Amino acid sequence: MFVRGFKTWCENTALSLRGDLGLVAEDPLSPRALAKQLDIAVWEAADVPGADPAALRVLLHDDPDSWSAFTVSIGRTRIVVLNSTHSAARAASDLSHELAHIILGHDDARVDVSEDGLLLLHSFDRTQEDEANWLAGCLLIPREALVLIRRHGWTVQHAAKMFGVSVDMVQYRLNVTGVDVQLARRRSPRK
Repeated sequence: MFVRGFKTWCENTALSLRGDLGLVAEDPLSPRALAKQLDIAVWEAADVPGADPAALRVLLHDDPDSWSAFTVSIGRTRIVVLNSTHSAARAASDLSHELAHIILGHDDARVDVSEDGLLLLHSFDRTQEDEANWLAGCLLIPREALVLIRRHGWTVQHAAKMFGVSVDMVQYRLNVTGVDVQLARRRSPRK
């Protein structure tokens, strides 16, 4: 699925970026602090200058589950716009995902507006989405932190609260990294 070495690169990059913020793997990461460190503005939809009130009503009240976040590039300036109706844990994941796209140097998706005023996404790259998902998970909960979670016997609920993420994110990271399997192998006696 990923090119050889990609997962390791993501773990190392996540730890390096955390180090730039004075954090270690076991510390919760504020995606907003990381965005600030990377010189990326973070807005909520209502912060967008000139946003049409009717469009905001659709985006935030009529159909808030239709979108999570997006990044706007204006020259060299990057702005991530978040859906303010989502939980703090979801917003952390959404912002980390958008930051991951930027860190990875992914191309911006092309978006057009229809005659009816609908946003139309014209390009979607599954590989880039998968890569951003992986790096976002590493940023939020590095593998070293997952090992610590299991060694301390924390529940996924406790870990989610500690790291400011959803229970689903903790469980996803445990599943995809194989931490539980690897720790179980270390505990079982060799035959």
